[in-house]
Amino acid sequence: MKYQKVEEVKLILEEDQKQITNLQKLNDLKIKYLGKKGLITELNQYIKDIPSEERKEFGLCVNELRNEFNDFYETKKNLFETEILNQKLEKEAIDITLPSTKTKRGSKHPVNRMIERIEDLFVSMGYDVVSGPELETDEFCFERLNLPKGHPARDMQDSFYITDEYLLRTQTSAVQARTLLANKDNPKPIREIVPGKTYRKEDDATHSHQFCQCEGLVIDKKENHVSLADLKGTLEIFVKEVIGDNLDLRFRPSYFPFTEPSYEVDVTCFKCGGKGCPLCKDTGWIEILGAGIVHPNVLRMNGYNPDEWGGFAFGPGLERLTMFRYGIPDMRYLYTNDIRFLEEFDRKDDSDAIK
Repeated sequence: MKYQKVEEVKLILEEDQKQITNLQKLNDLKIKYLGKKGLITELNQYIKDIPSEERKEFGLCVNELRNEFNDFYETKKNLFETEILNQKLEKEAIDITLPSTKTKRGSKHPVNRMIERIEDLFVSMGYDVVSGPELETDEFCFERLNLPKGHPARDMQDSFYITDEYLLRTQTSAVQARTLLANKDNPKPIREIVPGKTYRKEDDATHSHQFCQCEGLVIDKKENHVSLADLKGTLEIFVKEVIGDNLDLRFRPSYFPFTEPSYEVDVTCFKCGGKGCPLCKDTGWIEILGAGIVHPNVLRMNGYNPDEWGGFAFGPGLERLTMFRYGIPDMRYLYTNDIRFLEEFDRKDDSDAIK
C-alpha cells in the first residue's frame, strides 16, 4: 500500500508535467506537489503507519520522488527564464543607428583647466611634474620642513589628524622633503612643480577645507647662483601666463619656516587695476602665493649640504588663481558640482584671461 501511493503520485506528476508550458504553470505545479498540502509533502503522513524497519526505505522513495521533481523544476525554470529574457531583449532592442537624445553635460572643471595650464607652462620651462601622498606623516608634513613638534607656526594650520602620526597634508610642500630625501645619496639639481589637493579646517568665501596648491621647487649648486632674482623672474612669467598680461607683482617680507628669506607675493587687483576697491580692500593688491629661498635647515635635514646647494620655492593656491582668471566671486562655487556652473566653461577660452 505504501509504495502504491508513491507510484500513484508519480504517475499523476508525469501527466501534469506534460501540461507545463510557461513559468506560471510551473510555479503552480510546485505548489501542488511541494506546497504545505502538496501531494509529495503529504506522503510523509503515511510513515506513521509503516513498520519501523521499512520506514527508511519508504523515506528514500519519497526523497527520490522529491529530487526528481526539483530537477524537473530547475530545468524548466531556467528554460522559461531564458525564453523570457530573449523575448524582452528582442522587444526592447535599441537601434544604435538612430540619433541620440540630447544629454546635458558639464565641462572640464575650471581648477583642472588651471592645473593643466600651469603644468604646460612649467614643463616648457624644464620642470618635472611630481605627485605625493595626500595622507602624509607628521614627519614630512612638518618636521622635515623645519616645523618641529611644538613649533608655534603649526598653530597657523588647523590640521585634520587621522592618528598622532598621520594627517591629511596641509600643504604640497611635503613633497619637497620627499624629493630631496630621495636624492640625498646622489644630490642633483631639482626643478619640479607639485600640483595637488591639501586640507585644512577652513571654510568661507575665499577658503575651503579642501583646496589645491601647486608647490614649486628649484634647487641647484651654489655656483649657479639661483637667487631671489630668478624667483621673481619665474613668478612674473607665471602670473602673466596664468592670470593676465597687465598685472604687476609685489613682494612683501613674511615668515615661513621652510624658507628664509620669505615673501608674500601680491598682484595688482584685476578688478580695479590697482586703484583700490572693496575686492582688494582699497589696497590695490591681492595676495596670490607665498615664496622664498629654501631654508638651510630644510636642505640639511633632507640630505643636501646648504653650503653647496640652494634654491627657491613657491606655492600658489589654485582655487584663488582660478577665481581670478575666470572672475568667480566665491570659492565654494567650485565644489557645488552644479552642472549649470560647470557648463559655462565650455564657452571660455584663453581670451577670457584678465588682460
